[in-house]
Amino acid sequence: MTGKAELPPQWLITGDNPSAPLLILAHGAGAGFDTPFMTMISEAISARGIMVARFEFAYMRRRRETGKRGGPGRAERLLGEYEQRVREWAARAPVFIGGKSMGGRIASMLADDLRGQGLVSGLVCLGYPFHPPGKPQNTRTAHLETLETPALICQGERDPFGNRQDVAAYALSGAITIHWAPDGDHDLKPRVKSGHTWEGNIRAAARAVAAFIRGHA
Repeated sequence: MTGKAELPPQWLITGDNPSAPLLILAHGAGAGFDTPFMTMISEAISARGIMVARFEFAYMRRRRETGKRGGPGRAERLLGEYEQRVREWAARAPVFIGGKSMGGRIASMLADDLRGQGLVSGLVCLGYPFHPPGKPQNTRTAHLETLETPALICQGERDPFGNRQDVAAYALSGAITIHWAPDGDHDLKPRVKSGHTWEGNIRAAARAVAAFIRGHA
């Protein structure tokens, strides 16, 4: 993509209902907010009465505009961007934040501060990157041990960024609930031989997200 006219809108809104709880979702490190996974999960959550608003970090929009790949950059910049996007919905309540992989991690690092300011009610992470693939010793869990914000993590049982066995060993905060997608990978997608389906895992995750949000709204 080479021109600004081709850029998608700043927000992708699914289920534009002003009276519904709002879930803000950011994307993962390597792909934008309109991947099949992001679209499927947003539509499935919206079908259960939750408004979903997706946004992209500036580096991803630059990728779309220039056609050149660039990394996310420093976490501090992403944290500032995410907080600014949340503030665009400051008049809205209740608001929940989260995202896919990196987007969920950034949201999790902001959650307690934003909740303390009365801006958000909870956190939803879709495929949390507990560690880099193949490097389970390099954990990204320190802040999750003391998290006070109610949180739901939807994780595939065989996610290379943190499978069920890995996560069982972590000392996570009691504020965190984990929904496990049977045989799911980082996109919650199971293998055909497992007998489960991607659509089924998406629907089950969406039910868990909707129930979590309504329980903390």
